[in-house]
Amino acid sequence: MPADLASGLLSFAAYFLGTIAYCAAFCVVYTRLTPHCEFDLIVNAHNASAAIAFGGSLIGFAIALAGAVHNTQSGLEFIIWGFVAFATQIVAYLLARLAHPGLSQAIEQNAIAAAVWLGAVSISAGVLSAACMSP
Repeated sequence: MPADLASGLLSFAAYFLGTIAYCAAFCVVYTRLTPHCEFDLIVNAHNASAAIAFGGSLIGFAIALAGAVHNTQSGLEFIIWGFVAFATQIVAYLLARLAHPGLSQAIEQNAIAAAVWLGAVSISAGVLSAACMSP
């Protein structure tokens, strides 16, 4: 196996494991931050709004993480930009709640419009933060 391929595979594995760890941490923090219980609503109540809102938030974060991977030259840079992406998603959620004070209650009541709003804010924040990251 050529050295470049081995190096590339090692880099892939490191970044992939890093993104998985960041996504897991994001899910834990995000579900603690929201007043409603996403997993209970999604798994037990089959609440589509909770799934859309939570899924959109995770997609937005993953987009920002992809920007971090693409624009970093070292593990330390990735960690820093990953933290920026994480913080950006938390701020996006808080701003979405500020604009829609009853957001959590609407999601609990399975209001699709509220979920689409939160998902759109989260995905937009992810795209914009990924675009703003630079080496």
